Amino acid sequence: MGYKEEFIQIYQTHVSREGSVSFLEWLQKTDFFTAPASSKFHCACLGGLVQHSVSVYHTMREKHFEEGKDNEESFAICALLHDVCKAQFYKESFRNVKNEETGAWEKKSFYQVDDSFPYGHGEKSVFLIERFLRLRTSEAVAIRWHMGGFDDAARGGSFAISQAYERYPLAVKLHLADLESTYLREQGTSAVRRK
Repeated sequence: MGYKEEFIQIYQTHVSREGSVSFLEWLQKTDFFTAPASSKFHCACLGGLVQHSVSVYHTMREKHFEEGKDNEESFAICALLHDVCKAQFYKESFRNVKNEETGAWEKKSFYQVDDSFPYGHGEKSVFLIERFLRLRTSEAVAIRWHMGGFDDAARGGSFAISQAYERYPLAVKLHLADLESTYLREQGTSAVRRK
């Protein structure tokens, strides 16, 4: 089973609130299932965004789900949709790169940011999801702050992130799963930069 099929299976199994069908239909009209997750780092490849989303779901579920305390639907929504802001966000471009072995210049593709709706990162994901699904407060906060210290507001000195993590354990769990997936589980997934 490919990442797109796995994503849809997890989503349809766990997400059933009003608007979930319409949201999935909209998602399939975007490039979400073919887009990269980054321009050159983790999952910078065709289908990298859906690969990353499924990875975050598995990491979050394996490491942080507590029976009787956590909600399956919330975990699925947060993990699978936290980076929906990256749909329609990258475009493939080309540049000339010198081949070190032959000395010849070769055309090489790369991903470039082309953000037609510059609304921030986590907040943009919340906005896009809420066009279809009503998020619980804990879900909205988790998705908003999933970038942790990499978030522009946090880097700028905002204290809201520490309050969010104090009040909403789901936000901490999503951030930790995103970090582990990005920096440990997805090493070597960049088509742009292989180690």
